[in-house]
Amino acid sequence: MAAESDALLTQLRKGVLEYCVLACLRKDRAYGLELATRLSRYQVLFASEGTLYPLLSRMRRQGWVETSWQESTSGPPRRYYELTPQGRTALDLFTRAWEPFRQDVDTVLEESR
Repeated sequence: MAAESDALLTQLRKGVLEYCVLACLRKDRAYGLELATRLSRYQVLFASEGTLYPLLSRMRRQGWVETSWQESTSGPPRRYYELTPQGRTALDLFTRAWEPFRQDVDTVLEESR
């Protein structure tokens, strides 16, 4: 049962995690470990750092985030991620679609009880 649950969570995460990352970047830029720390508070949503960096690379290739390097006082330089106008548009589209989608799923699940 645990393997089935893990597989289900993996599928659900694939659909929403990138938008949650965009939401984390809505107000301010952040570096990878900072994003991972923020997201790790949501254990069902975020499984591991190993999924974050490939996701960030894909989002950069899509033009949803841009990166810049900044020196760090506590170690090597850090790559910061920042939302682009295209990323903001993608997040806005997702946000508008998510609420009615979530409501319909909740309604179907509730009606089937």
